[in-house]
Amino acid sequence: MNGTTGPAGTAGYGEAAEELAVQYESVSFAEVHRDLHHLYPAAPVAVLDIGAGTGRDAAALAALGHRVVAVEPTPELRAVGERLHAGRGIRWVADALPELPLLVSEGARYDLVLLTAVWMHLAPDERPPAMAALARLLAPGGRLALTVRHGPVPPGRRMFDLPPEPTIDLAAAHGLRLHHRAARPDLHGRGGVHWTALLFEREA
Repeated sequence: MNGTTGPAGTAGYGEAAEELAVQYESVSFAEVHRDLHHLYPAAPVAVLDIGAGTGRDAAALAALGHRVVAVEPTPELRAVGERLHAGRGIRWVADALPELPLLVSEGARYDLVLLTAVWMHLAPDERPPAMAALARLLAPGGRLALTVRHGPVPPGRRMFDLPPEPTIDLAAAHGLRLHHRAARPDLHGRGGVHWTALLFEREA
């Protein structure tokens, strides 16, 4: 959804969908997930990509044989993704954090959940219900890959710069154990921007 009608965290994305599509698709899944990819399931599993954007990651995972559901609340980005990656077998869903009501109501569980460049858009009061929803969507032993941006906030966007520790503690409170942690610079060379990558595993 766009910044006027959708969740506050999606502000600025609908208006810039075509420009963002070029940016998103200019880097590969392997580059973006290089710190965590070796910890993703190799055999085909059920994957949930929340905040899928233009579907770059969803398409890469579908190409590996995974059964992928791509969640994107911004209609303009979702439309671009459905166009760019048509025929990949991806199921696109309009749903949004923090509660993800549609997905939670379906009752499906996923072996891998991606939350790439999404968590920092959630306000402090949105994070506990969001983590609860993520924990409900993970299958026993399932893994949650979460990346967080740090640095200047682009004009017109809503982001919060938060250290990793509160997120790690919140995940632990919902039965998600930290499995791996890494830091990396920004792939687009934006000054002052860097990233934290966290991989959690749900208790079996």
